[in-house]
Amino acid sequence: MSAAAAIAAPPRHSRPSPLNPNATAMAITTKPNAVCTKTHLANLDRLLLRPPPLPLPVRPKKALADEPGGGDREETTTDSDERKGRRGGLLNALNLSTFLPFTGRPATDEMSPRSLAQMQRLLTLSPRPSPRGSIAAEWRRYHGEGAWKGLVDPLDQNLRREVLRYGDFVQAAYTAFHSMPSSPSHGRGQHRALVLPDRSYRPTRSLFATSSLTIPPWVQRRSAPKWLTQRTSFAGYVAVCDNEREVRRMGRHDIVIVLRGTATCPEWAENLRTGLVPVSDDDDGDDATAAQNVPKVAKGFLSLYKTAGDHVPSLSDAIVEEVRRLIEVYKGEELSITVVGHSLGASLALLAADELSACLAADAASNSTAADDHQPPPVSVVSFGGPKAGNRAFADRLQHERGVNVLRVVNAGDVVTRVPGLVKPTTMAEGYVHAGGAELTLDSRDSPCLRPDAGPACCHDLEAYLHLLDGFMGSGRPFRADASRSVAGLLVYQRTSVKRAYVERARVLGFEPAAMPRAATANGAGTADGQYGFLASPS
Repeated sequence: MSAAAAIAAPPRHSRPSPLNPNATAMAITTKPNAVCTKTHLANLDRLLLRPPPLPLPVRPKKALADEPGGGDREETTTDSDERKGRRGGLLNALNLSTFLPFTGRPATDEMSPRSLAQMQRLLTLSPRPSPRGSIAAEWRRYHGEGAWKGLVDPLDQNLRREVLRYGDFVQAAYTAFHSMPSSPSHGRGQHRALVLPDRSYRPTRSLFATSSLTIPPWVQRRSAPKWLTQRTSFAGYVAVCDNEREVRRMGRHDIVIVLRGTATCPEWAENLRTGLVPVSDDDDGDDATAAQNVPKVAKGFLSLYKTAGDHVPSLSDAIVEEVRRLIEVYKGEELSITVVGHSLGASLALLAADELSACLAADAASNSTAADDHQPPPVSVVSFGGPKAGNRAFADRLQHERGVNVLRVVNAGDVVTRVPGLVKPTTMAEGYVHAGGAELTLDSRDSPCLRPDAGPACCHDLEAYLHLLDGFMGSGRPFRADASRSVAGLLVYQRTSVKRAYVERARVLGFEPAAMPRAATANGAGTADGQYGFLASPS
């Protein structure tokens, strides 16, 4: 697949989603809704779980300005506001709206009762997973056998649910890191207590990544937290599905390796080391022709994967050791191995899958007998917003020799998926390619909740990925009307990229992101605005 095809946006929808609050353009061809705003709000009040306040009428701009602090509030849109919104397009495209005031597009007040009911449900914090259908008979197909042919576009509802769950596992890794990034347990590599969104999976081991780089003391700022410059950090975890009911539904025990994206300064520095190096010393070619066929990956990614810490093993050794242990525990039972990552974690996931498939194949060959042809568990990768990790030889080996299936979930507006790292050297314009497999292309402009000019940070944010995935049905199809994932996370992490109508209705419902629980740091203080997901998302 060419690079242009990989980032091409799906066709635009001629019919807007019923969730889209800005669907006034259809008023000419459709019957207008005659219900007034006050009636909508009264209808919305009946949907609230707690005693509602009095209906809030739409107040004019002058009344808002006369109230204490009214100048800081969003006001009724005027012609001057629209001009400001157009001028702010560049700021929002550069994601500077997070730091500078920005007036968004005017939001319509006329919405159908169904739209308001749907919005109230999407703003709730209670998870509403899709119905669980049994995939036991076809679990290998859903795990990647056949490169997910016929399941991605249009998107199969069972595959959507499985991939959403893997994405939530990565969010749990982000939460675990930013809740206590400088925890003393990091230095000793102790297993951290993790709470997973799906209790049918049990965490078995914490994973730590160590950078080979050290931030010079003269670069470090006294006001910056220590975790920003630490070499070894919590990077993810290994978990296994051991719930009997879920094992029957899925048809096997699933071992999942979860890896987060960039969060510390040494990790950012490793992202910039984009020189291609052999994956192992044995892969080094003797001549120029052989060197072109040597599997190579980015130097920084390999450094984070192979470097051991002062008190912890390397990420590579920890993953292989724990997976081998779990295979022995569940010996004789059906197993699968899924490596999941976002951004940097997606690249590390490819390295882990490459090594695991080779090690497990060697283990199976040594344990096989003439009467028992032992086969290793299949290995697959689910990648969210991953950059290119290596060259063509690495991608070919991963797909054809190792037999690793890779499902790449990408956002058409995510620039990270188009580069070998965060910086693309001019000398390596053709050196990097994406790993083969299936690609599921999303587009932020398809969302009824996100602004069409959402900035780069929003396009790469994991919560935005999961929101788009929940509503994706297929190329050229409208956003799923019964999408059930809460948009509360978007309001917390990417508030400036959410359409104004949703922000206003969230206030009516009493939802304030500032009141959300904050992630605690090592000294007990909360991180700014509790935006742990946003801090880790740019890479």
